[in-house]
Amino acid sequence: MKKIGLVIADGVGYRNFIMSEFIHELINRYDEVIIYSGLIKEVYDQGLLEKVSFYELDIYKESIVSWFFRKLKEVAHMRKHISFFGIKTSFNNGKVSKIKSKRHFLIKIIYAITNIFYSEASIKFYEKRQFKSFKNENIYKKYLTTLTKTNPDSLFFTHQRPYNLAPLLAASKVLNIKTSSFIFSWDNLASKGRMLGEFDGYMVWSDLMKKELLHFYPNTIEENVHVVGTPQFEPYVMEKYDVSKEELFKSLGLDLSKKTVYYSCGDVSTSQLDPFYIEKIARFIVNKNIIDVNFVVRTSPAEDESRFIEIKKKYHNIVWNFPNWELTRTNHTETWSQRVPSVDDIITLKGLLKYSDVNINMCSTMSLDIMLFDKPVINAVYGNKENGLYNDQKYLNYVHFDKVVKSKAVTIVKKDSDFIKAINNSLSNPTEFQKERANILDIQIGAPLKGTSKRMAETLFEWS
Repeated sequence: MKKIGLVIADGVGYRNFIMSEFIHELINRYDEVIIYSGLIKEVYDQGLLEKVSFYELDIYKESIVSWFFRKLKEVAHMRKHISFFGIKTSFNNGKVSKIKSKRHFLIKIIYAITNIFYSEASIKFYEKRQFKSFKNENIYKKYLTTLTKTNPDSLFFTHQRPYNLAPLLAASKVLNIKTSSFIFSWDNLASKGRMLGEFDGYMVWSDLMKKELLHFYPNTIEENVHVVGTPQFEPYVMEKYDVSKEELFKSLGLDLSKKTVYYSCGDVSTSQLDPFYIEKIARFIVNKNIIDVNFVVRTSPAEDESRFIEIKKKYHNIVWNFPNWELTRTNHTETWSQRVPSVDDIITLKGLLKYSDVNINMCSTMSLDIMLFDKPVINAVYGNKENGLYNDQKYLNYVHFDKVVKSKAVTIVKKDSDFIKAINNSLSNPTEFQKERANILDIQIGAPLKGTSKRMAETLFEWS
């Protein structure tokens, strides 16, 4: 018998690996599939639960000792790779200027230590100490018992970063269970801190991501890194999420005779100027700087509508789409991770991507989403260090997005005149950058969308 454990960290992991074809491909190949879930059991379809074994992961509250060594590991990793703009930004953002708490004092010590000791050997030492600190924690002991009882041949982590999964990874290593992980997002390697731990094998989006992984994690065996694409976009080629233009426009109250401008928000931590850009577009329409269009705004699933209330009151030419991601529990240490999408929400998102005429966002992965439907993309970045706005122009220098900018697949706008011109040009000449969009998709997503889950399941089966 072949048994595999599937670790679902959060609502996004549920969307990518449960709402795609992936889980069904695993069930078809393995004698037993065990889901180790960071989400409550009630989230899952009863029909699916009848085909798998299920274990709900406990809510992890990190001890100060575990936190200290984890931060040492992460900061040392960033210090080692500080030449990368995004990592340098994260490194500097983590510093504290004034000591206002015990944790601030420890952060000062961490930065002092890692200013000297940041080699790969040092990073491995910090991780070893972090994992050793779990031995007195009940959650670690429980995971040892659970993994011994369920006895999977291999364990697949659908996200390589969540620190709350570290005790589960540590327990699997002690029990010599083979582990693998999927690199979750296109910016995770060149602009983030260290993974939760090292795995025996990895699946990545593209050859570019494989090259990045081998650079940032030099102890990785190249043969154990497989280019598979990403299930993140697979729903866009699945019939179950199809909707007609007529149905979508009726549900949102859109005018079929008009072209559609679609603005997709990031979360407030990185995309603080979303209300600013949304108001600009609404005014462009009112002032007839652009043609009369449907203007749709979709907010981030990670937040509520509170920061858009004033704009909603002020402008009535905006159609709002607040993602239908249900908050499944509030007593979690990472509440945002407990939001889970509905089937209807994915249908709406796919419809917006398919039937909109141009997408506007702030350097988001949504740029790739809309390109998959061969639509123009505008990235609005007005803010810099000098003008008093939130500095979103810094994201243009992140390694993953710098490639997009240089590819000319997106139009970058930093002032009103260019913004208006870009919107009008995208609406009147949508195929202008078609070739550039296709080229950047080939670079960032290294395999066809169709068959992504099958490809990943086959890779895992060969490993286990």
